[in-house]
Amino acid sequence: MSNFAQHTLESGVVVVRPTGRLNMTAARMLRQELQALVESGEKRVVVDLSGTVYIDSSGLGALISGLKIARQAGGDLRVAAPNRQAVTVLEMTNLSRVLRVHPSPEGAFGDSDGS
Repeated sequence: MSNFAQHTLESGVVVVRPTGRLNMTAARMLRQELQALVESGEKRVVVDLSGTVYIDSSGLGALISGLKIARQAGGDLRVAAPNRQAVTVLEMTNLSRVLRVHPSPEGAFGDSDGS
């Protein structure tokens, strides 16, 4: 059972959408969710942050953990639609160099999804 809204785009990319605060409690659940997705064979994952109002270091850790797991499986993880606070945190920590940020989940992997 998923703790986060999730759907699959026509291109096969799985989109996970945390909402509210991505803090220590939610980050642990997100990390587990991302790991389960990759272990089930999903290699391209987008974390849609459009519903996330705040992200702290625990949330960043969950994203980096998901990225590492996906890449070890031959895939990738991208971030879409972060708010200004999330962008600032990613830039201040230089994680924007590692976590690819995109305006929308549909374009995160450069696939055409009809959107």
